[in-house]
Amino acid sequence: MAGLYFDEFVVGHVFKHELRRTITEADNMLFSNMTLNPQPLHIDFEFASKTEFGKPLVNSLFTLGLMIGISVNDTTIGTTVGNLGMSEVKFPHPLFHGDTVRVETEVKAVRASKSRPTQGIVTFVHRAFNQKEDLVAICERAALMHKKPQS
Repeated sequence: MAGLYFDEFVVGHVFKHELRRTITEADNMLFSNMTLNPQPLHIDFEFASKTEFGKPLVNSLFTLGLMIGISVNDTTIGTTVGNLGMSEVKFPHPLFHGDTVRVETEVKAVRASKSRPTQGIVTFVHRAFNQKEDLVAICERAALMHKKPQS
């Protein structure tokens, strides 16, 4: 499915993305190691066993990337120029190996670009939930989007 053009986004619309993902230990280890993040809370079971969580936490930057990645098929695939930024990023509940993530995306704002007449800016609010419906991540993302081509 192709993404939507700037002109097709409606403020207030909520996408309930069908794609879901169960997080594995390998996902967390690979991401943490690829990004040179040696935080023992993510990669050391013995260390993590002595924390309040009792087990490793999924790296929050992996969670952020997964949350946005899940949204791409329904929103921006093939129609985005690029991300302009992410803000208000929060992780209100921990995510663990074996948790399954689902995502919803709300269109918060749309505005035409002042400097690029064939493009506009869409502000999304992405929300990720685990299988128990706990909110595990939320962020706002501004994306520069192509307008629908003139025929």
